[in-house]
Amino acid sequence: MRKLALSDEILLTVDKPARYIGGEIGSIMKDKNKINIRFAMCFPDVYEIGMSHLGIQILYEMLNRMEDVWCERLYSPWTDLDAIMRKKNIPLFALESQDNVRDFDFIGFTLQYEMCYTNILQVLDLAGIPFLAKDRGPEAPIIIGGGPCSYNPEPIADFFDLFYIGEGETRYEELMDLYRKHRGLNPDNPGKDPAEDRSGFDKMAFLREAACLPGFYCPAFYEVSYHEDGRIASFAPTQEGIPAAIQKELVTDLDNAPYPTAPVIPFIRVTQDRMTLEIMRGCIRGCRFCQAGQLYKPLREKSVERLKEYAIKLMKHTGHEEISLSSLSSSDYSKLPELLDFLMEECSKKHVNIALPSLRIDAFSLDVMNKVQDVKKSSLTFAPEAGSQRMRDVINKGLTVEDILGGAREAFLGGWNKVKLYFMLGLPGETEEDIRGIAELANEIAKLYYDTVPKEQRKGKIQITVSTSFFVPKPFTPFQWAPMDPPESFLDKARICMDAVKSQLNQKSIKYNWHEADTSMMEGVFARGDRRLSAVILKAYQKGCFYDAWSEYYHHDVWLECFREEGIDPDFYTIRRREDDEILPWDFISCGVTKSFLLREWHKAQEGMVSPNCRAGCQGCGAASYQVGVCPKRS
Repeated sequence: MRKLALSDEILLTVDKPARYIGGEIGSIMKDKNKINIRFAMCFPDVYEIGMSHLGIQILYEMLNRMEDVWCERLYSPWTDLDAIMRKKNIPLFALESQDNVRDFDFIGFTLQYEMCYTNILQVLDLAGIPFLAKDRGPEAPIIIGGGPCSYNPEPIADFFDLFYIGEGETRYEELMDLYRKHRGLNPDNPGKDPAEDRSGFDKMAFLREAACLPGFYCPAFYEVSYHEDGRIASFAPTQEGIPAAIQKELVTDLDNAPYPTAPVIPFIRVTQDRMTLEIMRGCIRGCRFCQAGQLYKPLREKSVERLKEYAIKLMKHTGHEEISLSSLSSSDYSKLPELLDFLMEECSKKHVNIALPSLRIDAFSLDVMNKVQDVKKSSLTFAPEAGSQRMRDVINKGLTVEDILGGAREAFLGGWNKVKLYFMLGLPGETEEDIRGIAELANEIAKLYYDTVPKEQRKGKIQITVSTSFFVPKPFTPFQWAPMDPPESFLDKARICMDAVKSQLNQKSIKYNWHEADTSMMEGVFARGDRRLSAVILKAYQKGCFYDAWSEYYHHDVWLECFREEGIDPDFYTIRRREDDEILPWDFISCGVTKSFLLREWHKAQEGMVSPNCRAGCQGCGAASYQVGVCPKRS
């Protein structure tokens, strides 16, 4: 029987002790005497958020299919337990075995959000692992990062041995084989304790070979030089045979890729407390601000037959009361009507609700939502992103005011009277007129409700919630060259928007929320930062910064102090416009979409020109080189 790492006394004093005990239904236990490699898969945030992440569930399933590998889960301890662990010198442990992760072979971090970077250091610190890769000997675990933020790994490069660029299902088997070779491990005769003395393990020889595997980047074998003004002068490998460019890894056959149909079921309610059915990857829409739309090109669909099979298994094994269709734009799945007909029949038998995020608001989507939603209508979500048609053309949103009002009209006739609208402030080329357009569009939607729905049929007043986030330029988007607004400008624009809402005829029906400007600014620094930022991140952590993604724990003044002490100006990474020919910190990575295509789209944005979606007309982005999904039909 497992012995828990935390005593009953400690568990009774912390919030939500079920975060730390493991043993959930679906968690995988293995005999330590029958494994060679121990892998801790870490989401550097609180349990409830990490347990909602599909990517970790997929990798957990995939790695545990390897007989001599045991993959366990690891999350950031919440602040209450963090303090206790430091005071009592309790080392950080994995959930399944409750063993100290310092003794594992690998710790893999999923990098979903830049503001979680200090939580990576929290995990290493609590585990007793040196922060810097150069300070870790062969006895320490190999620290590997993956996920969307790994497409610009440079701000955290000093902390990692390896980064995996792309979708994780394709190359981990080769990495495990390489590790077995260098450690002298026999997969057919497992049982060698991975925590035993590794002094004979030539870690650098392993990393040198790993750096030559497709999709893997080892920062130790690359060198950066800078111009006097701080821009990158060169970025190149330091040893012969190390690749100068890293090509992202892509799953070409989603139907046969690993997928968790009996996932871990948490004891407590988590952020996404439902079954997840991934229907496709990639997106045909060319929104110029959207990083995911570029990183996961080309669009690839799972067959409807496979999805039906997965849905039945998920309903059998989980007991969840809701199933969610996961993708960047569910409306674009070509077999959606057939899949929904099947799901509605199966889910009605088992009293399971169907969630349809990422739908475009059109007559088809609203008809679908009418069929699958409960009698009590939830809020309907629109994401116009910009208040004026001019700005929607600049960002290539592919949405007209007629589309928005037409969708709203259909929704009101269908019984909805709550609408959420999502916009961004600080988009390239934005004017005050564009900002006021946000309030005016919300007012038009409110007016449309009263014009459309007869008084006797209304279920209360229209309720419109307008939310604005602040635009953060991201790598591998056409806006990667764009300047970012400073925090004070963001707040000025939020005030303009608020005043515009208050001036509308239907202001009482409109509620306005906006995001924090300081955290948006810091996210922008790390999103397009270079290797020099590792020192700032380490210093901030040492001054007490972690859980920066949580506003109550974010200390902007401490971060600014750390920048000053390191002699680095954060404005260099945010408000500065990049020249077309500048070497960007992530240029050594190829995500399939070419830099020339992104530059072409950047110039089209400045001219307000719209590009069609992938199915309407190929734009030659470069993703056709993978010859899968929608691309071969248009290449």
